[in-house]
Amino acid sequence: MQKSECPGGLQLRNRVTGTYDQRTSSSRPVKQRTTVQQSKSSSSVSSPESAKKLHPRPSDKLNPKTINPFGEQSRAPSAFAAIYSKGGIPCRLVHGSVKHRLQWECPPENLPFDPLLITLAEGLRETKHPYTFVSKEGFRELLLVKGAPEKAIPLLPRLIPVLKAALVHSNDEVFERGLCALVQLSVIVGPSLNDHLKHLLTSGSLSIIKSKIPTYCSICC
Repeated sequence: MQKSECPGGLQLRNRVTGTYDQRTSSSRPVKQRTTVQQSKSSSSVSSPESAKKLHPRPSDKLNPKTINPFGEQSRAPSAFAAIYSKGGIPCRLVHGSVKHRLQWECPPENLPFDPLLITLAEGLRETKHPYTFVSKEGFRELLLVKGAPEKAIPLLPRLIPVLKAALVHSNDEVFERGLCALVQLSVIVGPSLNDHLKHLLTSGSLSIIKSKIPTYCSICC
């Protein structure tokens, strides 16, 4: 058996048959496949997704692959919005060509003030439609029913903290709705509100209210 060199590699020549046994000719495709695999792996490492896998952010452990936690759509609805969507507020907004109005499922005078009036007062801090209109108009119309003073006065200890939260809110529209609601409530309950003013006008809330009152001094609720 004789050895002969060729460009493809080392070949062995069979003396009897004269054929060549190519031992290393298959090494070239193997090297080519290895090169392709290395290029694919290098490209995958350089991609943004693989870079995140290799260098994860600390927030990824706290926020796994879900909806963007800072996205507006991923935020949980407020308590008032959740109650309204489930039908817990017995009225619905009717869109008019000029003015919106509320349509009650039953006459408001037949509705219990507890907890409906408090729920509507909590909705005054909403900043999205239709919750802003429903809470403001619902609170106003509920206080206009017959026997409203007798129903509202026992709820003052629970209503005052809710109205205070609206008055110290950073949103000016929320402050305006809270101020309107307080004026409407004072007209209905009269002197019964005086005993609760010390809880409403604390040093912190009073400074905030004083800074905003000049803007709304001529407000008409």
